[in-house]
Amino acid sequence: MKRFYKDVAVAPVQGGWQVLLDGRAIKTAGRRGQLIPTQALAEAMAAEWATQDEEIDPARFVLRDMADYAIDIVGADRAQAIREIMPYAETDTLCYRDETGEPLELHQRKVWEPLLTAAEARWDIHFERIGGIIHRPQPPATLARLEAVLAAESDFSIAALRTLASLAASLVIGLAAVAPGADAAALWDAANLEEDWQAELWGKDAEALELRARRFSSFAAAMRFAELARG
Repeated sequence: MKRFYKDVAVAPVQGGWQVLLDGRAIKTAGRRGQLIPTQALAEAMAAEWATQDEEIDPARFVLRDMADYAIDIVGADRAQAIREIMPYAETDTLCYRDETGEPLELHQRKVWEPLLTAAEARWDIHFERIGGIIHRPQPPATLARLEAVLAAESDFSIAALRTLASLAASLVIGLAAVAPGADAAALWDAANLEEDWQAELWGKDAEALELRARRFSSFAAAMRFAELARG
């Protein structure tokens, strides 16, 4: 698609902010009004439009796509959006360890246990730690509490969590990533602990490293989206 606008701006409206193209407010992919909760996020989204070349590249609208998801999908059915995230709590990768005492399990315990125990303390819950890959259900009370935690998040935070939890295969990491002051690199390393362990043992593959970098870029963008939306 050719660039069809010249000027990009942001403007305050009742309840938030809007991005304007040549003075006209943008609509979401679902044709809803694109109401943004903070000026900071609106300005970052405006920058995505302003930095487009003569030929528009849809892949560069990372923040816009998450905002549209928050408005069109989460806003339309929060309960369903939360249900789609909950499986990352039921099979959280941080709970599945190698056999006790093995070098990988010791490394998993060192890196993952502080994240799990912090989540347990914060929300007064308990996670089952599982040795091996056989699924074991998490306590119903834990899942119910985490569902309530998600329900308390904003639509924009839930949109970010959808990306964060899926990339990390962990709701614990996703929730840690939307907290103020989160360390993107440390959380991404925790999410990729087993993959990195195998790479150290058997060698690093250039294609795998490129994929990891692209996925980290998406992870960091979702963290930035959540931070800007929080204000």
